[in-house]
Amino acid sequence: MSNYAVVGNPVSHSKSPLIHTLFAKQLDQTMSYSAIPLEESEFDAFVIEFFAKGGGGLNVTVPFKEKAFKLAASCSPRAELAKAVNTLFLDAEGQICGENTDGIGLVTDIKLNHQFKIQGRDILVLGAGGAVRGVLAALIDEQAASITVVNRTVSKAAQLLDAFAGMANLQAMSYQELDEVANSGRSYDLVINGTSSSLQGEMLDIDARLLAKDCCCYDMMYADTDTVFVQWAKKHGAGLSIDGLGMLVEQAAEAFALWRGVRPSTVNIISQLRDHS
Repeated sequence: MSNYAVVGNPVSHSKSPLIHTLFAKQLDQTMSYSAIPLEESEFDAFVIEFFAKGGGGLNVTVPFKEKAFKLAASCSPRAELAKAVNTLFLDAEGQICGENTDGIGLVTDIKLNHQFKIQGRDILVLGAGGAVRGVLAALIDEQAASITVVNRTVSKAAQLLDAFAGMANLQAMSYQELDEVANSGRSYDLVINGTSSSLQGEMLDIDARLLAKDCCCYDMMYADTDTVFVQWAKKHGAGLSIDGLGMLVEQAAEAFALWRGVRPSTVNIISQLRDHS
């Protein structure tokens, strides 16, 4: 039986073992999947030993995605752009390879599960950390009209966008500048919260006038009840107010397909997890 795991710190809260167990059951596959907490100093040695002992694949979560990128012998183009890896596997030569399925997970959830078209839309992304870096390439591939990344430290947002220069209509901005945009009457069709503020129960200081009519507000974080960002979006009349549970399941389905050669159906799994929470 092939062994799989998610590694991170903390990782005990992870829904990944349940998700992959449901995938395996749906597709009549035999596999084991566990959540393994690691210290920073243990990561490289653990990964190498895991695959040496015949491990089938690893998911990687905070804070190890950058370490996984550095450890992998080769990475996909989207992982190279993100400089972060959330899925590890062995190629035919036995080399450790890295992929980033976060962006495709986000886009699939928005487009297929919620029927929201990204192409030609103006997108506002809140935050410029690793979560945002992991999804920017996939958003750019959707040919949005513009993508604006806002961060408390605007230089961090600008530095992030440097890696994607020339690929789309991109702009870095501070929250202060975003207030000026709201005053000018401009609005956004898709607003993505890529910060962890929701997990702290805090709402970012953004003006509701920035939400276009029928705007989609998407929180990359998820919780058992509506996140603060989702609550805010509903209160201010967003057309769609979505948390990141669907993204979590879709990125897991991409990893499963990479490892097992077959992609699970996700709609029922997302419903089961909603009911389970």
